Amino acid sequence: MNINMISYDNLWKVLKEKGISQYALINRYQVSPGQLTRLKRNESVSTHTIEMFCRILNCRVEEIMEYIPDEQN
Repeated sequence: MNINMISYDNLWKVLKEKGISQYALINRYQVSPGQLTRLKRNESVSTHTIEMFCRILNCRVEEIMEYIPDEQN
């Protein structure tokens, strides 16, 4: 069964390009480990979380997340 989903795969690419580790996110930017886990699993996160990452990475929303439509649509 295919479902619509949001993918955060690009987030990890941008973090790597900018040289920001998960350790830095947790310790320097006070991102909770639980939020990182939710993002890794492509689970729902708040718009506040997305905004926080855009601010940290100085990027646009579409640079870190992508909508993947259901193939049946």
